[in-house]
Amino acid sequence: MDQDSVILSVPATAAYARSVRMLAASLAVSDEFSVDDVEDVRMAAEEGFVYACGTKPASGSCEISFGIAPGEVTMDFVLGEGVDGPAEGEDTFDLVELLLSAICDEYSLIDYEDEDGLFTTLHLVKRAGARE
Repeated sequence: MDQDSVILSVPATAAYARSVRMLAASLAVSDEFSVDDVEDVRMAAEEGFVYACGTKPASGSCEISFGIAPGEVTMDFVLGEGVDGPAEGEDTFDLVELLLSAICDEYSLIDYEDEDGLFTTLHLVKRAGARE
């Protein structure tokens, strides 16, 4: 499956949530998602961005990788260094899990390590028409 990638780096402040939302929506429109699916992508992007900002990335910026393939948009938000996310049962985790499970086809926290250290990403997938 061919996939295009778009990488965005924005300051980790709420003022940039709209920019992240709008880019995500624009990418979903270019992939010919329905109006409802575009709205789901936009909402998932905002929730993912707010969550990533809440982990206080060391760089002060949120790195977001969007993958666009026919009928699918993926979003990977790099969280703060060494962050595993909130413990299950915490109110923040429960709310994020509830929202993302309602609007995404997949969501997970993925750990990876490179020469700069241990990192965690919030991985989201939205497929066109999958929730209808």
